[in-house]
Amino acid sequence: MPNLTDTIVAAATPPGTGGIGIVRVSGDKTEQIARTLLGSLPEPRSAAYRAFRNSDGEKLDAGLALYFPAPASYTGESVLELHGHGGPLVISQLVESIVEQGARRAEPGEFSQRAFLNDKLDLVQAEAIADLINAGTAQAARAALRSLSGTFSRAVAALAEQLVQLRLHVEAAIDFPEEEIDFLSDDLLQRRLDECAGAFALLQQEVTQGRVLRDGFQVVIVGRPNVGKSSLLNLLSGQDAAIVTEVAGTTRDILREQIDIDGLAVELVDTAGLREDPDRVEEEGIRRARSALQSADAVLWIQDATDAEHGDINESLPEGVPVTVVRNKIDLCNGPMDPEAVNLSAKTGEGLEALRQRIRDLAGYENLGEGAFTARKRHLHALERAAMHFSTGRTVLEETRAGELLAEELRLSLQALGEITGAVSSDDLLGRIFSEFCIGK
Repeated sequence: MPNLTDTIVAAATPPGTGGIGIVRVSGDKTEQIARTLLGSLPEPRSAAYRAFRNSDGEKLDAGLALYFPAPASYTGESVLELHGHGGPLVISQLVESIVEQGARRAEPGEFSQRAFLNDKLDLVQAEAIADLINAGTAQAARAALRSLSGTFSRAVAALAEQLVQLRLHVEAAIDFPEEEIDFLSDDLLQRRLDECAGAFALLQQEVTQGRVLRDGFQVVIVGRPNVGKSSLLNLLSGQDAAIVTEVAGTTRDILREQIDIDGLAVELVDTAGLREDPDRVEEEGIRRARSALQSADAVLWIQDATDAEHGDINESLPEGVPVTVVRNKIDLCNGPMDPEAVNLSAKTGEGLEALRQRIRDLAGYENLGEGAFTARKRHLHALERAAMHFSTGRTVLEETRAGELLAEELRLSLQALGEITGAVSSDDLLGRIFSEFCIGK
């Protein structure tokens, strides 16, 4: 981890030319740097128009200066923001001048890391900043904003409190055995166990939704040559993203398109047709298609509804990845529809909504509206461990009446929940999380 006692500086706007460029400073030397740059310290939390000068008095730029004294700032330290012109050279000169005055360039995410370590944000809220910046749909952006405002953290805290109350009940019964409490017949204990089980189930559903909102869902389209894979990609994306001809083997490489299905960001991956004895170029496309399957969240296996053999699945697909059969070209087929498949015409659009609904179902996605928040895989894994310890403790109690074992499993469950918000964390975990941020955050 970087030295958190240093004063740090970074551009808070992306590289390139723009109307406004922002430079942010945080740390103990902020006031000293501000006096050198601006001539005097601005009024706290008030925008002041100032000239920005280096230590030699040379004017570098002019713009708005905002000063936030500790602890009432984003990082919890004294913070200075300089809003000047957005030229790369101007910003570079400002940053270099501040470095010469004793600051160092910030590491990725270091401003947000300091906000977390100074109790301005919990770990979920800090991660939500990056999620909001990188949101791929409007729904994902709104969900990230709710995580940033504390919706997810409050849900975790509420579940943790239920576990604490349950653990207090169990510990009291262990400490006072003369009361002869029968764990299995204690209605209050059973009610609290049921409430915790229900809270775990609900939060796991919401976190699963949040993970899909943040990470999106990758769907790989595969099948024999000339069954309409590229036509299907064009239909779903609403544009002519892929070249479509009647010649088998037209698609020779991987083609990716991002679409939005009711707020769910879906990455569609069109692949070369899978067949034996292709030419050398097509063979490389098929190799890439099989490689794309390894990272798929779901597979659409396209069949030609006019083909009597239907092109049955003859590929070794990744274990655990759901596969949906899509029978294309039904506009050319008079035969019966396959009730187990999605029946579709990429030419007319018939069956499109059924396919979109199938993708939503495969992702386990429901538009939760104002109740949704973003989550990450690490949140889901930590929650799964917490639920596993709770379930193990409940089973042990029912089978052996061992309250001590239940109490220990509840402790481990609470510890796993603490990893989500950062109440329990390690330097290695924090380093990995904040390294994903942009420099000025």
